[in-house]
Amino acid sequence: MDKTRIIYQVRLVNTPGPLPCTSKCSLLDSLESHQLEVHSHCREGFCGACRTKLIHGEVEYITDPLAYIDDDEILPCCCVPKSDLVIKLG
Repeated sequence: MDKTRIIYQVRLVNTPGPLPCTSKCSLLDSLESHQLEVHSHCREGFCGACRTKLIHGEVEYITDPLAYIDDDEILPCCCVPKSDLVIKLG
């Protein structure tokens, strides 16, 4: 994965305005940097507690997710944005 810092806009369903998130750290870290509480228990994708609905956009996994996820779900703890995103936190 290229470590160049790219900023993407992440919009959460039912919240005003997009949030800038970087491709240099996990999506979970980016969301938490905006003081958003995301239910999680790990940073490696082991438990799946941070499972989030992906409405629009594309992510890249920095480690393979070990928890089961549906095609329309992502694990923010182990992925970074590859495009602007629209997500729905659980």
